[in-house]
Amino acid sequence: MKYKSWITTALLGAAVGLSAQSNHTGINLSLWKNIATQPIDSTQTSCFNLGFQSTMNKLNGLSFSIFPSVVHKDMNGVQFSGITNMVGGSMRGLQLSAISNINGNNLSGLSATGLVNITGNHAQGVLLSGLTNITGDQTHGLAISGLLNISGDETIGLQLAGLANITGKSFRGVATAGLLNIAGGDLDGVQLSGLANITTEQLNGTQIGLLNYATQANGLQIGLVNYYEKDFKGFQLGLANLNPHTKIQFMLFGGNETKLNMAVRFKNEKFYTIVGGGTHYLDFSDQFSAALSYRGGVWFPIYKSLTISGDLGYQHIETCKNKSNEIPARLYALQARINLELQLTTRFGLFVTGGYSGSRHYNQNKTFDKGILIEGGIILF
Repeated sequence: MKYKSWITTALLGAAVGLSAQSNHTGINLSLWKNIATQPIDSTQTSCFNLGFQSTMNKLNGLSFSIFPSVVHKDMNGVQFSGITNMVGGSMRGLQLSAISNINGNNLSGLSATGLVNITGNHAQGVLLSGLTNITGDQTHGLAISGLLNISGDETIGLQLAGLANITGKSFRGVATAGLLNIAGGDLDGVQLSGLANITTEQLNGTQIGLLNYATQANGLQIGLVNYYEKDFKGFQLGLANLNPHTKIQFMLFGGNETKLNMAVRFKNEKFYTIVGGGTHYLDFSDQFSAALSYRGGVWFPIYKSLTISGDLGYQHIETCKNKSNEIPARLYALQARINLELQLTTRFGLFVTGGYSGSRHYNQNKTFDKGILIEGGIILF
C-alpha cells in the first residue's frame, strides 16, 4: 500500500542520526507492526524501541509501547507497555505493563503487571500482579498477586496471594494466602492461610490455618482442625487433632465447677484434645449460667485398662442474668487436671478428675474464684 510506504519513509527520516547503521541492530520507531523503521526480520535486533504497537525480533535495550509490545525471540533489558508485553523466548530484565506480561520460556528479573504474569518455563526474581502469577515449571524468588500464584513444578522463596498459592510439586520457603496453600509434593518451610493448608506428601516445617493437612510430617500444625494421613513427628495444636487412628469419644460428667457437662474428646496415640460445654457454673439455686471449654493433654497406660492423663484448659463463662456488682457478665478460667480412667468395655469407660481452677474478670486484673476442681463421669467410645 502506498500510504504504508510513505509512512515508513517518514519514520526512517525521523530516525536519521538515531538509528544504527548496521543491518542487524538498530532503533525501532513503530506505528503498527511492520509500519516501523525496523520491520520484523529474523536477523534484526532492536536496541531501542518507541511506538504505539511494536513488534520486534529481539530486544537488547529499552522499549516503550503504548499498545502491545511483542518480541519474537529473547528480550534483555527493559520493556514498558500500556497494555501487554509478550516475549516468545526468555526475558532478562524488567517488564512493566497495565494488563499482562507473557514470556514463552524463562524469566529472570522483575515482572510487574496489573492483571496476569505468565511464564512458560522458569521464573527467577520477582513477580508482581494484581490478579495471577502463573509459571509452567519452577518459580524461584518472590511472587506476589492479588488472587493466585501458580507454579507447575517447584517453588523456592516467598509467595503472597490474596486467595491461594498452588505448587504442583515441591515447595521450599514461605507461602501466605488469604484462603488456601497447596503443595502437590513435599514442603520445607511454612504455610500460612486464612482457611486451609495442604501438603500431599512430606511436610517439614509449619502449617498455620483453620484446616491443616499433610500426608506425613515433621514439624508443627496449628489450627482448628489438624490432620495427617500416615506419620507425624512433632506437635499439633488445635481444637481437633486427627489422623486415621484418632478415637472420637463422647464424655458426660459432673463436677463442682460447671455442674452438668458434655464434651467430645479426640484421642491419639499420646495426645488428646477436648472440646466441651457445661451448665450451672454458679449454684443450682442461681439462674442459668454456662461455659465453653477447650483442653489439651497427654495420657499414659498404667495397668491393663487403667490409664492416667493430665491436661491444661481454658474456659469461657457466661453468667447470663446473674450479672450484678459482685458477679460480672462473663469470666474466663485457666484449669489444670489429672485424670484416672478405667475402660470397662471397648465402648464404655469411667473417669475421675482432680485439679485446680482459677476464674478471672476479662476487663480487670482480678480473681473471681479459685480452688480445687473435682469431676467424674462416663466415656462413650
